[in-house]
Amino acid sequence: MHEEEDFNEEDGDFGPSRSEQRREALAVLELALRLVELSEAQIAQVPMDEDLRDLVLASRKITAQIARKRQVQYLAKHMRREEPEALEAIRAALDHDKADHRREAQALHQVEYWRDRLIADGDDALSELLAQYPDADRQHLRQLARNAQQERLKNKPPHAFRELFRELRDLLSHPSESE
Repeated sequence: MHEEEDFNEEDGDFGPSRSEQRREALAVLELALRLVELSEAQIAQVPMDEDLRDLVLASRKITAQIARKRQVQYLAKHMRREEPEALEAIRAALDHDKADHRREAQALHQVEYWRDRLIADGDDALSELLAQYPDADRQHLRQLARNAQQERLKNKPPHAFRELFRELRDLLSHPSESE
């Protein structure tokens, strides 16, 4: 029992546990999968050395399921050899892209909300919209909302519905200078 106490008192640094090493390896594997799923244009914007970029691009070309899985594991093996700072830069770039995607989705939801409100509530919703965006063309938006409402009632193709969406998207993406 005395020997155990001596061993605990030494508290030698044994490095990360095997479980911790496995978690880190799986995190790098997940990062490799995320990289392979990106488009070539997105890969070009991620900060990484050229050898790793070439390996990611080569991995994207493999389409057979088992071969692709093996190639991604090979990519992850090479990524584990990279410096931790390089992997963090890659993660940060991918997370930044995810945040941009969330903002774009939120903006589209806002456009859809106003389009649906204009079609359902008419002039009341238009007044609210104009209070927030005074530079909007009241007449054009009202006409598009009425046309979209008529299209829906008559089961016609949604031409005005889509045009209203485009107008609102342009309006909401370019806020007025008064704000």
